[in-house]
Parts: sequence; C-alpha cells; structure tokens
Amino acid sequence: MLKLCDINKKLGDFTLSGINLDIHEGEYYVLLGRSGAGKTQLLELIAGLVSADSGKIFLDNEDITHKKIQDRKIGIVFQDYAIFPHMTVFGNIAYPLKMRNVHEEEIRTKVTESARQMNINHLLNRSIINLSGGERQRIALARTLVTKPRLLLLDEPLSSLDASLKDDMKRLIRKLNRDGHTIIHVTHDYCDALSLANRIGVIHNGRIIQEGEVSEVFSKPVNRFVARYAGYKNFFRLRMEQSNDDIKGISKNGLEFRLNDCPGDDCLAILRNEAIMVSRTKREDKNANIFNGVVIELIKAEHGIELEVDAGDKFFVTVPLREFSEMDLRINEQVWISFMPDSVVVISGQNE
Repeated sequence: MLKLCDINKKLGDFTLSGINLDIHEGEYYVLLGRSGAGKTQLLELIAGLVSADSGKIFLDNEDITHKKIQDRKIGIVFQDYAIFPHMTVFGNIAYPLKMRNVHEEEIRTKVTESARQMNINHLLNRSIINLSGGERQRIALARTLVTKPRLLLLDEPLSSLDASLKDDMKRLIRKLNRDGHTIIHVTHDYCDALSLANRIGVIHNGRIIQEGEVSEVFSKPVNRFVARYAGYKNFFRLRMEQSNDDIKGISKNGLEFRLNDCPGDDCLAILRNEAIMVSRTKREDKNANIFNGVVIELIKAEHGIELEVDAGDKFFVTVPLREFSEMDLRINEQVWISFMPDSVVVISGQNE
C-alpha cells in the first residue's frame, strides 16, 4: 500500500536518513521514538507537507513523491489537533470538503456520517470553546476521516489525554483499524505501541533501527536503546568463554552467566525483571543461573514491587505484590536470585 524507498531529508541540523518502509493494507503500524527522533518529520514527508531531498514514496503503487498534500489521499491528525477556534464543530469537520468545493448537501451528509463515527453528533452545533481534550481529538479525527483518506497518520494522538480518555481513544482508533483504516501512529510511549500495533518501527536520530512484529522487536531487541524502550533494566557486559557444549559469559565483577547463545567474544546480555526469580533459599537447578545477593532497594512498580539486588552486579527484579507480601522481604536482607539461560537476550558488543 505505502512504500518509502531510501528517503533522505535534511532539516537544519537534523537528518532523516535511509528511511525504508512498507506499510500493508489494513495495518496498524506504530513508529516509536523519543522526542526529536524524527517521528513527526517523517509523517510530514508522507503527508506531503515537506518534500524529501531524495528517495521515492509510493501509495497503491503510484509515485506520489512530488504530489501536493491535497492530492495524496492521506489524512494527518496533528498532536495539537489544529482546530479552528472561530468555527463550530460542524464547521471544523466540514472545512476540508469546502476547500474541495463539495456541494452543501453532500457536505452535510459526510459531516454527519463522520461525526457519528466519532460519537460527536450531539456536538455539531457547538463552539469548540470549553470542549474537552478527548472531544477535540475526536473532532480532529472526524475532520480527517471526512475526506475518506486511504491512509491515516496520527501524531502522538494520546499524549495529552488523561488515563480514562486515553483508554476511550484507544478503543476508538482500534475500531477504526478493524473497520479497514490503515494507520501509521507515531508515539514515544512503549505501552501505547504494545497495546495498538500490528507492527512496530523504532526510530532514533533519524534512522529506523529496528522493525518487525511487536513480539519480535520487544523480545529480541537489536541493541541497548531498543531494549530500554522495551522495558529492560538488566544489562551486563560479558566476556565470552566456551568449552565443549557450555557457553558462559563473565561479567566485569566476575559473575559467571550460563547462556544459550554466543555471538562473539564480547557481548551485552539483557534480562527482563520478570524473568528473575527471588527466594530465601537456594534453588536446586544445575541449568539455572543462581546468585546470592542483598536487597538494597524496594520500589513500588505497576505490577508489584521492584527489588534492586546487589549480587556483585546489580539486578532489578519485579515481584508480584502478593508474593512479596508472603515473603515479607526487607532492605539489607540476603536473597537468592535465579533465571534460566533462555531468558537472557545476548547482543554482540559491536551492536550495543
């Protein structure tokens, strides 16, 4: 459906470099990156607000690289909504149709349909003054959908909404996708990407550094940056040793890790908090990584209590609240931590 081929664009001191994307019909694609990574700039290139310095953009196999925004069949919803304060809700939604000289009766029909889709029919005659952020977001979406775009671009659509409104908006845009809308959504929020995307791309310093199915990207990050975005907190630089069938990595503090993979002599091992078990007694499993340590910090986390354990190297462990209460763990208490080799993701040190 949408294809970007080696897109490059210099914007002041910042450059989008070597962007290649292939978005499929009906897909929900999330582009994840920090502020300043180039997410919004890439959306503006796709929409036609700015032109690429080099490369090609295709929509439905048609070259749209040099087409104007109004000729691209692409709709974009900006982070600040870009709603006109002097117009009613109806006037805002109708605006792009009026710019296309659509007949008044057709405008009324299409605006009513688009407002119904967004559940804002009751607001059509209202001024936008004093409307909530969620209502303004729905107006911006309705104004974009009224033109029947082939592709919908969403620029941080959830960033300014509180938790309850965010959940409502997620349900709404998921429904749009189920109804057949192809969506590219840019965000800095890992949780939004996890809950919405079919596929994901991680962008950093103007380059897409990893792309794929959500489960693949977040379970097999290619470097430390992607791993941090995916919620990993445990990172260990290891010197590799291999004898017979045993693969071992030695940390800078002398801990010996059992591993299933050996990508080189020097590597970065990463490990999810939830993959580590904690107990007061030593686990009996010759295949597991087992270390003795001391609890040095306890922090409330979304799904339990996060322990920081000093076992020579620092480990972060998330313990479910009920389990934590039963164990009654305290700071300065001795514990055993353990994890299996297949829970460790190993990255070549050259890719860190």
